[in-house]
Amino acid sequence: MKHIIGGNPHVPLHQVKSLTIDDDAAGQRLDNFLMRHLKGVPKTHVYRIIRSGEVRVNKGRASAETRLNGGDVVRLPPVRVSERATEKAQAMAEQVASHAPAREFAILFEDDSLLAINKPAGVAVHGGSGVSFGVIEQLRMARPAAKFLELVHRLDRETSGILLVAKKRSALKNLQDQFRERETGKTYLALVLGQWPANKKVLDKPLHKYLLPDGERRVKVVTKDDPDGMPSLTLVKMRAQSGPAATEASASPNGGRGYSLLEVTIKTGRTHQIRVHLASEGMPIAGDDKYGDFECNKALARVGTPFTLKRMFLHAWRLQCKHPVTGNVLELKAELPVELTHFLTQVLPQAV
Repeated sequence: MKHIIGGNPHVPLHQVKSLTIDDDAAGQRLDNFLMRHLKGVPKTHVYRIIRSGEVRVNKGRASAETRLNGGDVVRLPPVRVSERATEKAQAMAEQVASHAPAREFAILFEDDSLLAINKPAGVAVHGGSGVSFGVIEQLRMARPAAKFLELVHRLDRETSGILLVAKKRSALKNLQDQFRERETGKTYLALVLGQWPANKKVLDKPLHKYLLPDGERRVKVVTKDDPDGMPSLTLVKMRAQSGPAATEASASPNGGRGYSLLEVTIKTGRTHQIRVHLASEGMPIAGDDKYGDFECNKALARVGTPFTLKRMFLHAWRLQCKHPVTGNVLELKAELPVELTHFLTQVLPQAV
């Protein structure tokens, strides 16, 4: 191990290290691996030492995109660590930990590689963007002995249902590859305002993500020839609906348009994909606070009415994937939560 002489004594140094990649770290990109192991080192410097060849994998040069395999030996050069960055990262970690209460969630499946939970609405999957903590931070607090817990995918904060958490690095890579290659089946239940045409089964309008002036994310439908449009594919199956005549307009918060309960399967995983695609057809999800009918949402949330709904009616209902170790097909299902079932019995009893 080399020792560096001179320099600012108040700035600590990482010395030369040789690290052997284990199964949990296998599959990571080299740059992401270094970010985790060189805490406090600026990102620009990490990429600089990769480009210069100071970082070696099995004694050879490697690029930032190089995928690491189990048994690989990575040489880390001596690098100067920003004491301020280290202290900031530690302070942030302590702040998140102090605010994240330990919490377990309803378990749908668990083994040594994978955890599938039924996420409630109103809980973010992770901290950030004004959220101090989320599902993953609470799980880590509840399971201090767990060596590895990472989100496989995301769900919007107001969406309930199936959420996968990997317990091993190898499982995380395997499952994320399945999502990336569209080898998984993800079906949601969504209640929309209006009469969904039974023959409208494919929504493939491109989507474009943008920011509002306050920095909040939004997504919109764009034309097929828009260079910023991302290909997006949503499949829709109409499960049940109530016609306009089924409910008096004067008593209905949505003006007597009726409701349609849809099974929605996404073939691409764009931000807010289901919400935007359904709203673009003039039939937004009930309770959607970003793309929905805001006056209707306000009426639905009013306490004391027979049509009370205080959240978005979107639920990750069914998920199919291959087990990351055995390769066997894993089929998961999370039934509708009580508040959505109760609302459905009021407006669409035949669907319950």
